[in-house]
Amino acid sequence: MDTKATNRRTVTATDNITGKSLDMPLLDGTIGPQVVDIRKLYSDLGIFTFDPGYTATGSCDSKITYLDGDKGELYYRGYPIEQLADKSDFREVCYLLLYGELPTPDQKNNFVKTVTNHTMVHEQLTRFFQGFRRDAHPMAVMCGVVGALSAFYHDSTDISDPVQRMIASHRLIAKMPTIAAMTYKYMTGQPFMFPRNELDYAENFLYMTFAVPCEEYKVSPILAKAMDKIFILHADHEQNASTSTVRLAGSSGANPFACIAAGIASLWGPAHGGANEAVLKMLTEIGHKDRIPEYVKRAKDKNDNFMLMGFGHRVYKNFDPRAKVLREACHEVLDELGVRDEPLLELAMELERIALQDDYFIQKKLYPNVDFYSGIILKAMGFPTSMFTVLFAIARTVGWVAQWNEMIEDPNQKIGRPRQLYTGPVKRDYVAISQRG
Repeated sequence: MDTKATNRRTVTATDNITGKSLDMPLLDGTIGPQVVDIRKLYSDLGIFTFDPGYTATGSCDSKITYLDGDKGELYYRGYPIEQLADKSDFREVCYLLLYGELPTPDQKNNFVKTVTNHTMVHEQLTRFFQGFRRDAHPMAVMCGVVGALSAFYHDSTDISDPVQRMIASHRLIAKMPTIAAMTYKYMTGQPFMFPRNELDYAENFLYMTFAVPCEEYKVSPILAKAMDKIFILHADHEQNASTSTVRLAGSSGANPFACIAAGIASLWGPAHGGANEAVLKMLTEIGHKDRIPEYVKRAKDKNDNFMLMGFGHRVYKNFDPRAKVLREACHEVLDELGVRDEPLLELAMELERIALQDDYFIQKKLYPNVDFYSGIILKAMGFPTSMFTVLFAIARTVGWVAQWNEMIEDPNQKIGRPRQLYTGPVKRDYVAISQRG
């Protein structure tokens, strides 16, 4: 099959054997490369595309997030991530992702009030935790508890009702920090802490996670600000694995809580949301900064399978724009907590210094990414590594529900049904067991 561009802004696909051809239109987005519309390829030519990982396939059109990996750019609804992280706050970003525009003062106040009023969970849901082992991975607990929300909130599972969809969206954004904090408390054996309405989103999460009933807990403004930035930077990231999972699950008509639970399951993978957890495991393996040259040498060796986790990015071929923001916050947190002499964090800072100066890393553009810095921040704050992906899920929930809502409202959306290149046996007849030799 040959493909070629034409003057009519189409791409012509020709089957060299049958002689059949198809003109496929080129579609333009507001930013980014043109896209070939291949929807009639199978019906007209009897062939379809082969694209493992869908790295060259657009599964939908979206107005929410745009990223350019070569330029190191990330936009939410057209706003550069650097501006939002510097000037905005997470709940405002939530509003932006959900509704498409930055809120007016009244709109923001109403949105904050709505989300705040949904932060508590059904009291019976708290008993759900007792069915898990104390040493269960927090993401396993999150999958189960979030999926169970559909058993408690029947009034927001009708996906054909836009009001119910928005109520479900608000509930998920509001309750995810509460569920995450409860997960942490359950695994540590501490009592659950109820949310406090006077605290903002990040402050409330830190309070529910680290406060105990027997003494007053004061949330550090610097830590709360850093956590808010982490939430903003992880709120959405275009059609990644977990977002695509949410859309795929949602395309079947599944309720929103089930779709988000599916997204959490996808996020759990070490190649996706578990990357910052992998950074800390790598640092633990290295053990001491004196061993860094040995591991850097291994990372440069093509015959060695070792990889420096937290450096480079599958999409960003330049510096991860989120890492630029989080690098400053990382150093502020370390200064606030006074833990720079903690061996693992000291090792991380030395590895960062080497990577930013080493010609090999510079030429390969293997800069520290957002997972590197978020892992260091969360470690310094006192989160166990098993909780890292849970915090990612808190932030990404708003992106998931925004993408899910957009998918539901898309008139072109169909149930997801990828094709395959079959390479198994051709048709064969059943042989009775007595005749098999």
